[in-house]
Amino acid sequence: MNKLEDIVSLCKRRGFIFPGSEIYGGFAGTWDYGPLGVTLKKKIMDAWWKFFVEDRDDMYGIDAAILMNPKTWVASGHTATFADPLVECKECKSRFRADKIANNINESVTTEEFLATHTKCPVCGKENWGPIRKFNMMFSTHVGAVLPDDDQELAAKNIAYLRPETAQGIFTNYKNVVDTFYPNLPFGLAQQGKAFRNEISPRDFILRDRECSQMEIEYFVHPNAWEENFEKMRKAQHEFLEEIVKLPKEKIHEFEVPAEDRAHYSKRTIDFMFDYPNGEEELMGLAYRTDFDLQNIARESGKSMEYRDKITGETLIPHVIEPSIGVERLFLAILATAYTEDEINNEKRIVLKLPENLAPYKFCVSPLLKNKPELVTKAKEVYDILRQKYSSITWDDSGNIGKRYRKQDEIGTPKCIVIDFDTLEDNTVTVRDRDTTKQTRIKIDNL
Repeated sequence: MNKLEDIVSLCKRRGFIFPGSEIYGGFAGTWDYGPLGVTLKKKIMDAWWKFFVEDRDDMYGIDAAILMNPKTWVASGHTATFADPLVECKECKSRFRADKIANNINESVTTEEFLATHTKCPVCGKENWGPIRKFNMMFSTHVGAVLPDDDQELAAKNIAYLRPETAQGIFTNYKNVVDTFYPNLPFGLAQQGKAFRNEISPRDFILRDRECSQMEIEYFVHPNAWEENFEKMRKAQHEFLEEIVKLPKEKIHEFEVPAEDRAHYSKRTIDFMFDYPNGEEELMGLAYRTDFDLQNIARESGKSMEYRDKITGETLIPHVIEPSIGVERLFLAILATAYTEDEINNEKRIVLKLPENLAPYKFCVSPLLKNKPELVTKAKEVYDILRQKYSSITWDDSGNIGKRYRKQDEIGTPKCIVIDFDTLEDNTVTVRDRDTTKQTRIKIDNL
């Protein structure tokens, strides 16, 4: 099993992911994506969008605002229930999420249950805990002209939240889409975007951070058809994870969440778990939200959320199937799968065996020697030809050819194309495969 620290090191060394605000000492729970990371992340999101939206006739995309009317979070239940169990060490004053530092407890743990685990503080090693307190994870802010010396009542009227999920932006636009497009049931609304959660103790690299990107669908179905649509979406999730982004089937596990552990809106939830380097963690979720959200919106807004069937004339409030996945969690699962160490000619090699559809670069073009103008000129011609056909091309003429190969292996480039003196004679190039290191001669016209 790959070690998480090896993947973190590769990400920093090769420009995939940097610690947030690193130049100022960092900022816990935040990460910045470098040139290769942002490209890989975009390709992951594009692959999801193509599979679930562009290749289907029953999906519609939206992009809702991050700042929403505070009533949104009252209706959704986030204001009252979006909280984690916080516990504080009385000795060193460190604070932790209780269910993440103790064994065999969940998010609804009580103080008595936590103390019974005899967990020691990860910082000072003492066992002297305060009571469990519920900590709401929504980031709050103020909208409008609110000054530091304004009274609390005035400030409270202007409070807003950074959205903790993208789902509510979809639900609040359900009626807009129905009124403008009037799609047939079942249909889905899909969104990709930022979400913010004030995690008590962000950890495990990008697995649990305070700013993340989500990809979510709210799939609106007839109440009597939720089970068959739930099963169809479950199979679609497996197809995407295993066939499109090439995660190994044996590392994906379904966990049927028991009623006492499900979110307040869910009547059924399957968590898709993945074997990360640090252990099994949630990769994505699939939830049956019933009509919870639309009923709450109708109550808070005073507007009808009913849908009228165009064929039967039946009036109903649709129920909802929700597949939801965090981009960062999928990003890390793909990296963990791709990260490989092997030996080539008795020399250790690190190679990122990314699927070709996700690799930041499809090809790297190189002249065998950068001090030979004729080779550089020809290599530039090949580079321009491929650039017109494929956008994901890079150029590398630094160091010897062996070092270039190693660098491209580490960033996951599937093929290296080398222009040498034979190229000038017969218009063929050497194509070297990342995974096998096999080299073949191919005509430029056949690239």
